[in-house]
Amino acid sequence: MEEMMSQEKFEELTIELESLRTTRRKEVAEQLEYARSLGDLSENAEYQEAREMQSAVEERIGKLESILKSAKIVKGGKGDGVGMGSTVTVQKIGGEDKHTYTIVGAEEADIIKGKVSYHSPLGAALLNKKKADEFSFSTPRGVQKYKILKID
Repeated sequence: MEEMMSQEKFEELTIELESLRTTRRKEVAEQLEYARSLGDLSENAEYQEAREMQSAVEERIGKLESILKSAKIVKGGKGDGVGMGSTVTVQKIGGEDKHTYTIVGAEEADIIKGKVSYHSPLGAALLNKKKADEFSFSTPRGVQKYKILKID
């Protein structure tokens, strides 16, 4: 499946992958070697911990390789509709609070920073909408209805 992301996130993940492949793999291998030197592997907590760390590092490497291989770099949306990279200000219909979100790829999502994945119910509902459009999406609390006030 294709994963859309910004150029910045693509570069950040590429750097993380390179660091894992070189530095982190070597550190874990050294920890494994040290733990092996301690003797009986069946009762060696350091060895078990190092093996688990090695497994986690290899799993993350595999995930990053998969993400980067299927990544599609997108630039901020400059059209009049909501797209990847768009910053959207919305208001709940019948409410007063305004919320601003930026539509990003799954790896960049961070609701605390107002970054919403285009895969999320809110992000998916916003895609291709225009200023002044009303839209709704499902949440655990039921269907929410909003209006788009501004798109940057």
